[in-house]
Amino acid sequence: MSATPSPSDNSRYEQACDQAIAMCDGNLRSTIKALIMANEYLEIELEELQAAVAAGCVPSQAFSGEAGAGSREENTSKRQPHASSNAA
Repeated sequence: MSATPSPSDNSRYEQACDQAIAMCDGNLRSTIKALIMANEYLEIELEELQAAVAAGCVPSQAFSGEAGAGSREENTSKRQPHASSNAA
């Protein structure tokens, strides 16, 4: 991480920390454990998505540049069915 967070980012992180701690009733150990578990879940989900893209199951452009191209739901509805699903 080469960039230093801006003061507005810092405030956002402080609020996120306060919220996470509050969700765990002030127990810092539980908060850290919950954040580790959430991070592991996201890492697994990312690996599965990368594998799907590598296998050609998901068009790689479907999730890149979403800001100007609509939501994931909109992009999903625009996808063409695979040729194998059209075979009779």
